[in-house]
Amino acid sequence: MGETGFDINTDIGRNYKVNFAIRSRYYLYQDEDYNFENRQLDFVHFSTLSLDYNHSVSLGIQYRIRESIDGGSNELRLTQQFNYTKKREALRFGHRLRLEQRILDNFTILRTRYRFALDFPLNGEKLDVGEAYLIGSMEALISHSKNLKPELDHRTTAHIGWLISDKLKVQFGMEYRFEAFNLNTEEKLFLLTSAILKI
Repeated sequence: MGETGFDINTDIGRNYKVNFAIRSRYYLYQDEDYNFENRQLDFVHFSTLSLDYNHSVSLGIQYRIRESIDGGSNELRLTQQFNYTKKREALRFGHRLRLEQRILDNFTILRTRYRFALDFPLNGEKLDVGEAYLIGSMEALISHSKNLKPELDHRTTAHIGWLISDKLKVQFGMEYRFEAFNLNTEEKLFLLTSAILKI
């Protein structure tokens, strides 16, 4: 599968910033054949309050359109997030905890997510315009629903990105997912592309 996203970030004040994103997820390979077929479209917003240099909290809302695309359930997702980051020379690492309420047509899924991420520039200790950087992360997820058994997932992601200008980054990456590995493991590989604009 593939996923392409476009993000816009802006600072409202010294400690408050907002993010708006649109993402498309699509099939690239199905039934032993390469083909493009759109699966869903996501509209996402996050508001983030910095508590200090290393800690922040966020609230998010996302609407996923599937019913008119592939017949799946549309989804309203509410997110509460805590983030901790620390930088040591060129290396920055972060811990992220998310609580999500996924409201679908017939039931609601409560999901908890923990992600550990690392990123660093490929040239020197500071990222300059025209230079590349790497991001790697591992994430564990557990989903609960009154109608379904608890589900455990794991995701490993790697990106390479470029700082095109002071306001624009582009990223390419891959994500490998183990979904429902406590029930009936399904493995998925995603090809990821994104552009991030700061205004």
